[in-house]
Amino acid sequence: MSIPTALGFLGQTIYDVVDMIWIGRVSSAAVAGITIFVIVFWTVEVLNEIIGISSVSLISQSFGAKDYERTRRVIEQTLTFKALMALLAMIFLLIFLKPLLGFLTQDEEVLKHALDYGFIRLFFLPMMFSSYTVNTALRCVGDAKSPMMIMLFVSILNAVLDPIFIFERVPGTSLPGLNLGVFGAGLATVISISIAFAIGFYLLYSGKRGIKISLRGLLKLDWSIDYRLLTIGLPTGFEMLIQKASWYLAMKVIAAFGTVAVATIGIGNRFTSLLGMPLIGLYVGSTAIVGQNLGANRITTARETVKAGVVVGAIFVAIAAGLAFSFPEGIMRIFIDDPAVVNLGIAMVRILAPGVLFLAVFYGIAAAFGGSGYMKPFITASVISRCCVLLPLLAIFAFLLNWPVETIWVTLVLTDAASALVMFFAYCQRKWESKRV
Repeated sequence: MSIPTALGFLGQTIYDVVDMIWIGRVSSAAVAGITIFVIVFWTVEVLNEIIGISSVSLISQSFGAKDYERTRRVIEQTLTFKALMALLAMIFLLIFLKPLLGFLTQDEEVLKHALDYGFIRLFFLPMMFSSYTVNTALRCVGDAKSPMMIMLFVSILNAVLDPIFIFERVPGTSLPGLNLGVFGAGLATVISISIAFAIGFYLLYSGKRGIKISLRGLLKLDWSIDYRLLTIGLPTGFEMLIQKASWYLAMKVIAAFGTVAVATIGIGNRFTSLLGMPLIGLYVGSTAIVGQNLGANRITTARETVKAGVVVGAIFVAIAAGLAFSFPEGIMRIFIDDPAVVNLGIAMVRILAPGVLFLAVFYGIAAAFGGSGYMKPFITASVISRCCVLLPLLAIFAFLLNWPVETIWVTLVLTDAASALVMFFAYCQRKWESKRV
């Protein structure tokens, strides 16, 4: 179950990776603009995470207990409630996007690229949240293959649309393009996401995957379920908020080193996402399995699932990180040709790649908490790693000691190490084994 889930999430990551690869052919300022927009965009994704992780626990445990009526109702409420939250988030960012971006940079060219890419993404935010929901629902009822196929298909579609929409002439061919620049990259992504939602929604609405949702169920709210959707994942949401807010402040520090540094970390984020997304896919698959086993009171199997997740994730990352460490320049040139960004990125890749091993431990153990609905360890890990490691070290290295930008990459690795350590201690306490939602 986790392998197709991981492959599906890898396909989802390719949306943004492909965007960055093509945008890197525009300019380093374009890469920097997308980078600062994504940092701001992450803040509203907190709502998606809160409701999403709650839905995983509720759907998988209901399905594991063979309560198919409740499974259907939870899926319907997740779709409706999350779409409403996405509308609120969209309105918030439409109002505050410019000042939030302006805090990070005063470079007019960078700001223009950020806004050109950002506004189209914001208007389709409800569609993006909903596409996550249909894929999550399918996984939680045991169909991991369909979300994988959907996301791989639309990732290929996005890769095809990007060069057509971005450039005046499709690179490497004589075919004309639409010459929309970074706006075209955002447009290609939202079209792909919309198609992903349409396919997943059809599978749920048709009942072809065992659970059939209804329009009537989508048109009314059930507060008994919505309350749990909002509260079960609230600790995770608070953890995400701390994480994203700290990243926002960290980007302000990185921006002080100039546009080249911002573009470099933008590529670094995409690179670590590419390594880490299979881990998130593994986490989602393991979470659903843990939830189903806890719903059936099979504690030993749930425990073994968590251990397997850690081992499989660590093996994958070790292989991928070893390749990245050996060929850092090649990785950077996939994204951009700017010599300044490539040179700065070589050290970044060699530092960040081995550090992803800590993420393998973090996400492997986190499946225990996600499947059970015991989310407090997420908050503890976030507060300690971000507030006690990331932000203090950034302030000391960048402002007090005036050390070079490379020290920021080391700080990011130390932050992930602290998160993994906190999660390990929480897992050993075994409180998650008795938790039910």
